[in-house]
Amino acid sequence: MEKGLTELKALVLAGGSGTRLRPITHTQAKQLVPVANKPVLFYGLEAIASAGIKDVGIVVGDTQAEIEAAVGDGSAFGLQVTYLRQTAPLGLAHAVLIAREYLGEDDFVMYLGDNFIVGGIDGLVERFRAERPSAQIMLTRVADPRQFGVAELDDGGRVVGLEEKPREPKSDLALVGVYLFTRAVHEAVAALKPSWRGELEITDAIQALIDAGHDVQPALISGYWKDTGNVADMLEVNRLVLESLEPRLDGDVQDSELIGRVVVEAGASVHGSRIVGPVVIGAGAVVTDSYIGPFTSVARDCRISRSEIEYSILLARSSIDGVHRIEASLIGHDVEVTPAPRTPKAHRLVLGDHSKVQISS
Repeated sequence: MEKGLTELKALVLAGGSGTRLRPITHTQAKQLVPVANKPVLFYGLEAIASAGIKDVGIVVGDTQAEIEAAVGDGSAFGLQVTYLRQTAPLGLAHAVLIAREYLGEDDFVMYLGDNFIVGGIDGLVERFRAERPSAQIMLTRVADPRQFGVAELDDGGRVVGLEEKPREPKSDLALVGVYLFTRAVHEAVAALKPSWRGELEITDAIQALIDAGHDVQPALISGYWKDTGNVADMLEVNRLVLESLEPRLDGDVQDSELIGRVVVEAGASVHGSRIVGPVVIGAGAVVTDSYIGPFTSVARDCRISRSEIEYSILLARSSIDGVHRIEASLIGHDVEVTPAPRTPKAHRLVLGDHSKVQISS
């Protein structure tokens, strides 16, 4: 085998600021926001390890300390992790540029750390190893391609054009956040100029490979993929992962009704409550006299009492007490949710002469 076939590395991008998930990401890296009580980033690292890749470079930014604390040296995933600092989020191709020394002459998979792909990347990596094009890109059909990198294919299914977040897309084929490259991409990246967005675009680098006659292969996926960049997508991915739960009751459950796929972790307690799965309740969490509905993740050390919550993600050490109904919500760490004080309803008016006012009381 050629060296590139045996020395396949991974470059995981975990430096973004997560503006669409604020205020959660004011205090936490977006890649560490949990899905079914496990950080999104961990699913990607597990997929990389499953594909037989050992060496992983993680591109980090201002949240480097958080990412390092969560991932460590990578041994928990069967990986060897090297951290690569990106001083500013200047584009996906910029991440490749700063990783040049780490990547050396090896082939590599670039994986966006906030992406979620059902089924992993084993098949993609196997195909790349077998055919070894200069670049291999994953594509999926989306409703609004203006939010993504977009690929244009000819009648033979070959990639003929790429554009990043185009105002007028030429197709509905969006680039999924996984790319495979040989060392040919480095020359294309080194020659890039910033786009109208002020970033070095990986789509421009791939377009340069196409223009130079390199083999760029598409891989259309029909499975599930999400960029977990906003609350709606986080909740949807959480729903999807919870649907595959295997029921497990390791905690203390008393005087409660548990229906469907419910996981109660060791150290958690559920008393006088009704839980309709799929639901996961983390270690140390306490649920009393409450209803927890489908597709809800309750993280460790949370407290829920006399409340109802459904289709939501509750992060560690938060509490909900006496709240009638919460749904489709993402609640951060150390949050306290309680009922608002009851105040008499009244209208306060300052009306000019000869006014006519209708009030629905």
